[in-house]
This record gives sequence, structure tokens and C-alpha cells, in this order.
Amino acid sequence: MVELPESFKNRIKEQLGDEYEAYLQSFQEKSRNGLRVNTGKLSPVEFERMSPFGLQEVPWVPNGYIYEDERPAVHPYYYAGLYYLQEPSAMTPASLLPIEPGDRVLDLCAAPGGKSTELAARLQGEGVLVSNDISNSRAKALLKNLELFGARNILVVSEAPGKLTEYFRGYFDKILVDAPCSGEGMFRKSPAIIKNWEQYGTEYYHKLQQEILPQAVEMLKPGGYLLYSTCTFSPEENEGSVQEVLDAFPEMQLVEALPANATSQGVVTVSDTAEVLPKRRNCDYTGFDCGHPEWIENGSEELKKTIRLWPHKIAGEGHFIALFRKDAAEETVSGKKAGRMTGKNCALSEEAEEFLASLRMEIPRERLQIKEERLYLLPELGVDTKGLRLLRSGLFLGEMKKKRFEPSQALACALKKGEYENCYELTADDPDVIRYLKCESIEIKKPCKDGWVLVTVEGFPLGWGKYSQGNFKNRYLPGWRLM
Repeated sequence: MVELPESFKNRIKEQLGDEYEAYLQSFQEKSRNGLRVNTGKLSPVEFERMSPFGLQEVPWVPNGYIYEDERPAVHPYYYAGLYYLQEPSAMTPASLLPIEPGDRVLDLCAAPGGKSTELAARLQGEGVLVSNDISNSRAKALLKNLELFGARNILVVSEAPGKLTEYFRGYFDKILVDAPCSGEGMFRKSPAIIKNWEQYGTEYYHKLQQEILPQAVEMLKPGGYLLYSTCTFSPEENEGSVQEVLDAFPEMQLVEALPANATSQGVVTVSDTAEVLPKRRNCDYTGFDCGHPEWIENGSEELKKTIRLWPHKIAGEGHFIALFRKDAAEETVSGKKAGRMTGKNCALSEEAEEFLASLRMEIPRERLQIKEERLYLLPELGVDTKGLRLLRSGLFLGEMKKKRFEPSQALACALKKGEYENCYELTADDPDVIRYLKCESIEIKKPCKDGWVLVTVEGFPLGWGKYSQGNFKNRYLPGWRLM
């Protein structure tokens, strides 16, 4: 049994009333392990057909599943970027932000990438995703997860929100702020968070949220949506932070976080139009609790449009979600204008030209950039990013070295079926696939063309190898290898 602080229990008892004992009882149950399918690579239906795991659907997330004792983190499908391991309630915020392909999207507090990977998948390679985390070390993990997922149109940044505002004022169609918080909703899953709660309390995080949210509002385009979420139950950090936005920014209005035809006590039909994500099932939002304006001083009735997830009501931990829309009547204030792209004048090596010609993916010449012999496909950003601490701008294609071009691991993950011809296909149960992921030698049992070979599992890319006259050299990225 998790030992909860007395002050926390007293507050929760006051909040929940008759439900308090059920909440305490939830700590006797195991936390749920979840995975979320990468719909940028395959549909949930396709994944269900090939999955080796025993899966239970997350009722309210169309591409979310619960698994029990399997080890999906060491399966080849994980290294192919087919899913992200994520606790079920944590899947919810990104699923409820109304993303459309072509949007300009910001994930402001993005590491380690659980929400960014979902946003990238839903963009379907169109528009741009700016993923930011103030911690540079955490931003590196964020970048890896986005590249593993095959994201092409990304800008990965490590900056304070205020610095970003200088560049992106009035720029984004959609913004997700999964804010730093006291973490009360994760006490069952990660009891160590309790010590952090006792040390800092809710007030410390509320002050951080007060700093972050106004910057996010500034970066939102009129008519755009901002989704604010936490993994805590604290009214101060939830309803309190939301009310402060409503009071300070009259142009910001709360809208229902759930789909228009859903209720917290019923189901909604998932009507996906993209072929990549066919309709799989109805989404059941039973157990979702509405916001409580009575839990804060001078709380408006609008706060009832927010939602809170409790571990005794759903098959997950805890989350709070509020969805804002910015009044479209406000004048647009644009961010810093971009300078000209230099791609038309990129002096590519002969080897790079030859390799790019072998790809069956669109690579607009004007979006190519060379930095220290590294070749990138830039996103269509339209903003001058000089001065920002960037970890990645666009898709890293590879390195131009003396008399050769070496394609990147990021490019391998970003390729879709049919975009590269010279492939060596492995099945998920082939022992060679594990050897390959461990950067060990494998024996090529099927003929390949000399040159760069894309190694795949069930048709999904894993990484590169170099084939020459019957000899195969494993070129899987060592830093990503299966340990």
C-alpha cells in the first residue's frame, strides 16, 4: 500500500466525499501498462492483426491499449516505431487536441515525447510540429522518440517559453501544454513522486504554470486551440490555473474537451476520414469527471467544461484537461519572418545526389540544408530560428563524407513502404532481427543489390546495412542498439 501524506488525504477526502474510499481502494490495484499505436505507420486494426501481445483496448483512446506482463520495449516492433509505451490516462490530452494535417502545432513541455509522437502521427507528415523542452538532456530523449516514430516535419527546441514567444507570437494553430505539476495523479504508478510533492507542494508548480500559460496564449493564433493538462488533482493547479487564464485573457474561451457528441457518461463514434486510421470502435468516456468551480475561490461555471480522470473511475491513473479556443476576432501578430531557404544552392556531393535519386519520397530541393556535411530536409516553418537552441530542424537525411554518403537512422525510420527499393526483410520471430538490433553480424539469406540496404521487420524499417559482393555490414545506430 502506498503511504499517502495526511494533508493530501484530507484534501482528497473533502474533494471526493463518498467516493473517497473507492479512491483509496484503487491503490490496492496494479497500475496499468499502456501502448499507443503509431498511426503514422499503421492503423490500430493492422496492429491488432500482427500484435504478439495480449491487448485490452483503452476505451477512450482509439489507438490505445493496455497490456499485462509482456515486454513490448524489447520487441522489434518497438524499434520499428510502431507504438509508444504510455500510461493510459497520459494518452488522453494529445488525443483530445483537434489536430488536422497541415496545422502548425506546438508541444511546449514535450519531453520525453509521449504526446509529441502522437501529435506528429496525426499531422501525417504535413504542417509542422515544434516540440520544446527547457531541459536539454530531456530534449535529447524527445528527439530520439520523434525520430523513432518517423517524424519528418519537426523542430526540436530546448528553450524557456518566453524565448519561444519572441519567435512564434501568434503563430500556432494548436498548442499543447502538459505543464509541470505536483504529480498527484501518478502516486500509484510512481510512489517516489510523493517525496517531490512533500518537498515542493502545489504552490511551487502553480507558479510555474502561471509563467508558462501566458506565453502559450501569446503564441496561439486567433481561432486556434490550446489544450492545458496536468497529471495532478490539485484544484489550485487545475481549475485555478485555468481561471487565471480566463480572467487575464478575455479572448480565451473554454470549450468542451470531449467530442461534441460525447458525454462523460456515454460513447462517441470515432469518425476518422484518413485512410491510415480507419474507424475502429466507439470511444467510451464513462468515468470522466467534469471540472469543479466550487473547489476554488471565484470559480466560474465555465470550469465545468474541463475534465478530470481519477484512478478509481477509469483504467488508468490521473489527469486534468482543459481545452481553450482563442477568439478569432483578434488581429494576428506574426512571429519572426524567415530568411530565404538556401536549398536551391546546396552543393550536394555526387554520392548524395545518387542516393537521394534512389528514394521514392518527395524531397523539395528548396528545403534542403547542409550543416557541416550533414544534410537536412527542413520543415516548412516560415520563421527565422537563428538564436534558438535547436536540437533538430526537420529530417536529418545523412552525412556527406569523402566519396560516400551515409544515410541516417532518422531517415530509415521516416521511410514508408515502397519509398526505398533495396530492402532486406526479416520477420519478427527471426533470430537475426535481434542480432541486427544488437549491432551484431547477420547472414544475408536473400540476395540484395550492392550498396545501402534498408533492413525491415514485417516491411517496417529498422535501419541500414551496407552490402557488397555477398558481405553485409550492420550499420544500425549503435546508440539505439538493443541491450
